[in-house]
Amino acid sequence: MVVPHVTDTSGPTRLMRREVAARRQEANNGADGVRLRHAVSVTRRTADPLADLEGKVAGAESGGLDRLRLVEVPFVPEVRLHLAEDAIVWWARMEAEAGTVLPPPYWASAWPGGQALARYVLDNPDVVTGRRVLDLASGSGLAAIAAGLAGAATVAANDIDPYALAVIGMNARANDIQVRQAGGDLLDGDGAGVDLVLAGDVFYRRGLAQRMLPFLERAAARGARVLVGDPGRAYLPADRFQVLASYEGSVSDEVPNAEISRMDVLQLRLRD
Repeated sequence: MVVPHVTDTSGPTRLMRREVAARRQEANNGADGVRLRHAVSVTRRTADPLADLEGKVAGAESGGLDRLRLVEVPFVPEVRLHLAEDAIVWWARMEAEAGTVLPPPYWASAWPGGQALARYVLDNPDVVTGRRVLDLASGSGLAAIAAGLAGAATVAANDIDPYALAVIGMNARANDIQVRQAGGDLLDGDGAGVDLVLAGDVFYRRGLAQRMLPFLERAAARGARVLVGDPGRAYLPADRFQVLASYEGSVSDEVPNAEISRMDVLQLRLRD
């Protein structure tokens, strides 16, 4: 997930941080059946991310690790997403085709906080039924789609990565749910026009956390309910949240991480 634009490999990409160097080299050497094509320019890639991703999905039947597949989410099987077969090899393919360094494709994995939020709203549909929902830093659109399935009146999924917005549209269609893709950095506002803000895996970097919390507080101050999904990230201000639900164990087969043992859904407390 990317809000604002992130170019490092910290935070939710702990798997990437440990393996990226070796796996990128493996991908660029053509190992494991990875076929990297260098003909696509940066301009062409950014001009139409949707067409780019749809083309890659259409060519996925050939197998290999450099592909997206439409799969059920491990902890939320009610939802299907286009996820990377291997996030590291997929990232290497994107960079090889673009001919430049790219930010991590956070949208190509189902991250733990998003899975926890999705599970929670599907198990507690009254949280979203009839409400206008914003899924902030949406990534794959998982929490947004779950909100739509649970009966939200309207759902908007926000991300600043154009590829995330493209895949959110693809994933919404795959689940027969209407989700409005909302691009741009929203963190200077207050989420005006929505009743519920969902934010999964957003406290993984100090700088991002320092902008995220004030946004969430402004949204809550004007009357929106704010729910966060988090697996115990370093910059979560735990004293500002009430735990609503906890899920034990790693919820994601797509993002193996031995350090993650619990995923929480939390509600922001209003300041006195």
